[in-house]
Amino acid sequence: MRGDNGAVTARPQPHLLIQTLRQHALGRPEQIALVGADECLSYAGLWRRVEELAATLIEMKVARLALRADNGPAWILVDLACLAADIVCVPLPTFFSPGQLAHSLADSGCDAVLSEGVGFTEDAEPFAPLPTLLCSRIAVPTPPALPVGTAKITYTSGSTGQPKGVCLSVSNQQLTATALNQALQHVPMGRHLVTLPLATLLENVAGIYTTLMRGATLVVPGLAALGWQGSSGMDIDALCACLDRHQCASLIILPQMLRAFNRVLASGRWHPPASLQFVAVGGARCAASDIQQAREAGLPVYEGYGLSECGSVVCLNRPGQDRPGSAGRPLDHCQLRTINGQLEVRGNVCLGYLGDAAAPSGNWLATGDLASIDPNGYVWLSGRSKNLLISSFGRNVSPEWPESELLACPEIQQCLVFGDARPYCGALILMAPDVTPEQVDACLEQVNQGLPDYAKLACWQGIGEPFSVANGFLTANGRPRREAILEHYCDLIAACYRQAD
Repeated sequence: MRGDNGAVTARPQPHLLIQTLRQHALGRPEQIALVGADECLSYAGLWRRVEELAATLIEMKVARLALRADNGPAWILVDLACLAADIVCVPLPTFFSPGQLAHSLADSGCDAVLSEGVGFTEDAEPFAPLPTLLCSRIAVPTPPALPVGTAKITYTSGSTGQPKGVCLSVSNQQLTATALNQALQHVPMGRHLVTLPLATLLENVAGIYTTLMRGATLVVPGLAALGWQGSSGMDIDALCACLDRHQCASLIILPQMLRAFNRVLASGRWHPPASLQFVAVGGARCAASDIQQAREAGLPVYEGYGLSECGSVVCLNRPGQDRPGSAGRPLDHCQLRTINGQLEVRGNVCLGYLGDAAAPSGNWLATGDLASIDPNGYVWLSGRSKNLLISSFGRNVSPEWPESELLACPEIQQCLVFGDARPYCGALILMAPDVTPEQVDACLEQVNQGLPDYAKLACWQGIGEPFSVANGFLTANGRPRREAILEHYCDLIAACYRQAD
């Protein structure tokens, strides 16, 4: 496998992560590995707990383990123990609805669940090695078939339907972590603040695994302490306080979190700690102006791109290889190309989806994302192919493009651009608190100056309720469920065009 510089990158052995943990425990036993709200573990202590927990799970004859818990050391211990014991781990987001949970458990064939607060069976009992968790055993007469080598099933919620299970091998996850560490080897990152829910593959692999493979320290507060309010609400002041308290060097955020940081930075009531060296942002397209604004205020933000089907991150901007507005250059463990404007990836593709045939090794995976790759190898995303709007004049517009420009305006908290089969585009907009319609009009005028005529926004309508996972308008990773939103607001959209006409 060859990277950008033509050097050959060796593929890691199947359990490199576990081997590396053991080496850290032997070579740097007193080095702090995990810092939680109520406990702190050295690498020697972490390795001992992982070994004990793996032995317990093997003795219980667990084959597929679902994990539903708050962020904290217990979550990480279970995940690592599953890797050490060759048990399939199925992380379940804490915000999944009862229907989504039932679907995921039946779909994956889990025979045990470790959960916080509420058990999944009537006879659930405290799990002795980790008393904060309840253990529920589930009878599975005929578990669904999995692709050979499945180590983790990560559920990705698309724009419609039930969550989809992506089957990943140990190698899928290790390759990503190894490639990230190679790309960022010159960035001093001794402490990583875990900011995303651990059931998010991005944090699980790019946060947890990369940090532990480096022998660095993970700081793992609970989600409430980080400022999370449900699945899509965020108290940015609480997150800023966490950064000040823990003095970490790196974290991973989502675009809506970046915009919240920019608002608090612009207010002057917070400044990034000097310890902060690298802030990765991903999950959706960011406007270059958001990146630049954050950097000018001292937040070292770098955009990347990835997908669950490839073990999370596939390309990333980093110091010395950086084009704000792009998703960066590919990491050394994969190759990217575009076919008819759509981005394809090869080199670290998942084993397959639950219920589908395994993905043949070596095939190119069509991502569904529209993109271009410039002569220097930087990937420029423009939107999702399935979201493409075709105007009544036959012009193509990716709605994510004007949406990212709108969201760079502090007056706008959320938006969705529409205009399929219409002569021009419009937008549904959730205004920030205390913002007037006249301020939004001024924002649209500014955004339109940078758009071609066929992508300009001719009208807008305000909405009173935020898009969220709870109301069915956001996916788990914060992307809008466009069909649901357009159907719900169809009368408002019709009124928008009547007023514009």
